[in-house]
Amino acid sequence: MTTIIPNGSPNPALYVQIVSLRTEILNSTIETADGTLYVSKPFLSSGSKRLRALIAFTPRTSHFDTNNAQSGVNEFRGFFTLFWISIFLLTVQSYIHSYEATGQPIALAFAAMFSRHAGMLALSDGVLVLSTSFCVFFARLLQKRWISYYGAGLAIQHTFQALVLATAVTWTFHRQWPWVQSGYLTLHSFVMIMKSHSYMAVNGYLSWIDEQYRETEALLRAACESSAIGGWDKALSDAKAAQPPSPSGSQLSTQSGSGTPSVQGVVVDGTTKSYIDAPTAVALRNRLLAHVSNDQQEKANTSPPPPSSFDILTHHPSSHISSMAKDLTSMEKELISKGPERVQWPQNVTIKNFAEYQLFPTLVYELEFPRTDKIRPLYVLEKTVATFGSFALLYTVTAHLILPLVPTSDQSFLRSLLDLALPFMLSYLLLFYIIFECICNGFAELSRFADRGFYEDWVCHSELDIHKWNATSWDEFARKWNKPVHNFLLLHVYASTISHYKLSKHSATLVTFLLSAIAHELVMVVVTKKIRMYLFLLQMIQMPMIALGRIPAIRRNRTLGNIVFWLGLYAGFPLLCVAYCAY
Repeated sequence: MTTIIPNGSPNPALYVQIVSLRTEILNSTIETADGTLYVSKPFLSSGSKRLRALIAFTPRTSHFDTNNAQSGVNEFRGFFTLFWISIFLLTVQSYIHSYEATGQPIALAFAAMFSRHAGMLALSDGVLVLSTSFCVFFARLLQKRWISYYGAGLAIQHTFQALVLATAVTWTFHRQWPWVQSGYLTLHSFVMIMKSHSYMAVNGYLSWIDEQYRETEALLRAACESSAIGGWDKALSDAKAAQPPSPSGSQLSTQSGSGTPSVQGVVVDGTTKSYIDAPTAVALRNRLLAHVSNDQQEKANTSPPPPSSFDILTHHPSSHISSMAKDLTSMEKELISKGPERVQWPQNVTIKNFAEYQLFPTLVYELEFPRTDKIRPLYVLEKTVATFGSFALLYTVTAHLILPLVPTSDQSFLRSLLDLALPFMLSYLLLFYIIFECICNGFAELSRFADRGFYEDWVCHSELDIHKWNATSWDEFARKWNKPVHNFLLLHVYASTISHYKLSKHSATLVTFLLSAIAHELVMVVVTKKIRMYLFLLQMIQMPMIALGRIPAIRRNRTLGNIVFWLGLYAGFPLLCVAYCAY
């Protein structure tokens, strides 16, 4: 099992102290930009087949959510209102200009184009979603031990994923759909493939752990029944006699009367300070109290399970017995969820569990996710209205400010970039809001999925989690603008290639970028019906740009880095449009 320490913690060193009270720190570690991955040991095997990273699902709200108290008191919240008023005025202006020019307030040609073949697209999408039910059949084969995951299972998994993607792409070309329909089905097929991959990989890993568990248990019982040990009951009694007494007090130092861990220094802007100002101290204290309150609530609602026989045998005088018992207790923790339901594999291998996972707006599968108590109808209505309202604005920007300016090869390259830069940025921001704030939150509410952290603030957090939309490098942006995909790539590509294929961190990063770039380019091939590799090259160029952004002289000048970031984002979208449409 591995754990990711989130960047949003109050103070990294202090967060480690808090988490260490309830998290077992394991042997091997891998440092990433999102924290440290703690790698489980191989459980009496020659090597661990797969690194299992635990993405930290926790109840939280997104930054733009009206229920987010922290965002509601942000001193820059007025700019959010200003943005929507400005977009509304731009939309009204577009309607007036369109009516004066054509007699219609809104151009309907684009609507006629993307509504074409709607019935067949819906049917195709339904078949795509239903095809993923194969994952449950696959998990049951693993459960019954008819196949081994690290063998035939991996071959079946990758064959299924390749078949789904090939079928979707071939179908879009066969139907000769416009770019909206073909792009949507291709993107949704990628989503279904990622969800299916995570479900099959996690269950495959757990099936391997379960196999190791049974073999180790048989060895332990055989060892206990030997004449040297004297039987199972004798082994338990010897282990209880050797068990050390429980500590009477907490090992964590606290401030007098505060109930919060002591802090020797706070890191702010790259330097350690022995003192902080009053607002910063209040913010830090509130976050620490929130952590303590959550821990106390968890302990109150979930009573710890009684120690098992294997827990007791970890104290046996025989190092051989103790070692196997420790392996078994570690494997038990892998096979049982950390939530209040304590779901144990393979109890999760059901159609109902998989259907719920399909509704959850996440691409990473776990045995148990944090859930809300109920569905709020008014919240669902709010997100539904916001979705359609934002889509109307997006349609207006696309139909009136982008499509009429689609470049051709005989037009000025720089003029096309200038004309399209602002409309594309507005479209990107609106699309980002629709997907990650409206649709993801809407599905999360309907499925009672409590973790609403679908994006972060595109910035390197300060230690006090002060949010600013001022990303200074592309790696910050890549990690934070799309958390579901980032979590998937971190767990199932980056971490898995390190553990399974023994790649270095730099090689694993290259593989992750390469896979992402190929997937993005495939979407452009389907949409434009051209093979140009422009997007692929832009994706791969991010790696040297990230390396340049980490030069100390550049990192220190955050304003310059922020300007370069926004200029790059402004130029990227129209550059792709000009490249694919005109060339």
